[in-house]
Amino acid sequence: MPAPRPAAVDPAAVVPVVVAVDGPSGSGKSSVSRAVAARLGTAYLDTGATYRAVCWWCLEHDVDLDDRVAVAEAARQLDLQLGTDPADPSVHVEGRLVTDDLRASRVSSAVSAVATNLDVRAELRRRQREVVDRARQERGVVAEGRDTTTVVVPDADVRVLLVADEEARLRRRARDVHGSDDDAARERTRDEVLRRDRDDSTVSEFSVAADGVVTVDSSELTLEETVEAVLALVARAVPGAVPAGLAPERVVERAARAGAR
Repeated sequence: MPAPRPAAVDPAAVVPVVVAVDGPSGSGKSSVSRAVAARLGTAYLDTGATYRAVCWWCLEHDVDLDDRVAVAEAARQLDLQLGTDPADPSVHVEGRLVTDDLRASRVSSAVSAVATNLDVRAELRRRQREVVDRARQERGVVAEGRDTTTVVVPDADVRVLLVADEEARLRRRARDVHGSDDDAARERTRDEVLRRDRDDSTVSEFSVAADGVVTVDSSELTLEETVEAVLALVARAVPGAVPAGLAPERVVERAARAGAR
């Protein structure tokens, strides 16, 4: 789901806010988070991209992903730079732009081996928190990915668990990866989505909302409706953070339809 292009936000009108979005594969975390960040005028952080970057580097340099010590060392030594513009988020590894490379099937099918490495997780969480802390002092940030609501940014102003039923998640991921959500495309995507969730669930809880985390079910919602549901939560938690052009009454209505609770 491509993020919609909202009108530019006046930097002087931005109210810094930190939003954390968690959820299973294919729930729409990236598209929704990018759109919310653009509407609020904040930075955007895709924490999952850090795991993909380490995975990509290891594959490029023939590091055995089952060698947990070697992969953890790679994570600690990696020159990793994250661009946080929601309109054009970028990832540079050792000075090379690899944003598109990180979405390749070979990375998607292997990244769980990196994401379930506890030493890698500790290192990348440290880096993710550094990005959040810098953004918090400037214009705020919308951070999304595994553990974001509970471990990376447990003190976020708004914490959201974004969920969707299995078929909705498969359709979305199939469209993203294969450009189609027909039966064949969904089947090609099934293993990536379901196996990755199963593997990642051994080190991360992303199916049940922790205390203080609001669940939004996007199964039957459009991207715009889901974005407005999250914005409604922001409007309630941090008055003034949502630009005046988006009527609070409308986003509150969207939140109710999304099943936010």
